[in-house]
Amino acid sequence: MMKSSLDHIPPCKQRELGLALEILHEEFEDALKEGTADFKKRGRILKVILFGSYAKGGWVDEPFTMKGYRSDFDLLIIVNDRRLCEFADYWYKAADRLIRDKSIETPVSFIVHSRREVNTYLKQGQYFFTDIRKEGIILYELDDEPLAEPQELSPADRLRIAREHFGERLANAVRALETSRFQLSRSEVDENWRKDAAFALHQSLEQAYSCVLLTLTNYGPPTHNIKFLRSLAEEQDRRLTEAFPRDQHRERAWFNTLNEAYVKARYSKHYEISEEALTWLGARATVLLEQVDHVCREHLERLQRL
Repeated sequence: MMKSSLDHIPPCKQRELGLALEILHEEFEDALKEGTADFKKRGRILKVILFGSYAKGGWVDEPFTMKGYRSDFDLLIIVNDRRLCEFADYWYKAADRLIRDKSIETPVSFIVHSRREVNTYLKQGQYFFTDIRKEGIILYELDDEPLAEPQELSPADRLRIAREHFGERLANAVRALETSRFQLSRSEVDENWRKDAAFALHQSLEQAYSCVLLTLTNYGPPTHNIKFLRSLAEEQDRRLTEAFPRDQHRERAWFNTLNEAYVKARYSKHYEISEEALTWLGARATVLLEQVDHVCREHLERLQRL
């Protein structure tokens, strides 16, 4: 049986979670109501599970300190059809409301999968989902059908998979960072190079955070949102928060501008990012890549000892 008690979480945070659930349900129902396809008419949220630091305990809520760090509510939303997982079609309005709602101070991050997907991951020994099944807290349940029994991967398989992820993803992150540096050096000739530099730097961070998630959990959500990837990666190892401090408004804004680069740096003529911002972000990315290398190698060493 999965846990369902939130007694270890302060009442004010429980209220925020309740509001977040209401928003998710409202916006999902709204996204479905115009649908004529059968799968939309039958579309349902089957379960919402809280995982991460608020489920396990040990969350951090220090927005006014030097680092300005605040743990997210991490939610797994399970739906009854894989087609309903499409973020742009069914979930982006909920995500936007959760950011803008002033009564929810805690950032909310969520991933969406079908029940079949989650059960397949559990049967494959995908330990990100195994951990959620073991440590997660059910916030909402349409039915009480349990998730599949997880299979354990052998230590040798875990090590092999983690090494493959680490080798591939960190190399991608390093190459993208080097590309961004070169492009920034060309921006004095033509400022359009800055857009290219922003896109490459975004790719470096996406690969770096994915490297941590895949190496440590064998799961990376299908997203290009580096704020979301950062929050999930920092849940895995809090030392990663040192790469991008949140205490200065200007630096938070620079990170948000970089987060938009995946689409806007390529397709919007209005996208702008300063040389100063790119220089700071690039320097912090260098710190991040060093931390990612250290965190992942530590993990590989632990796996080797199993």
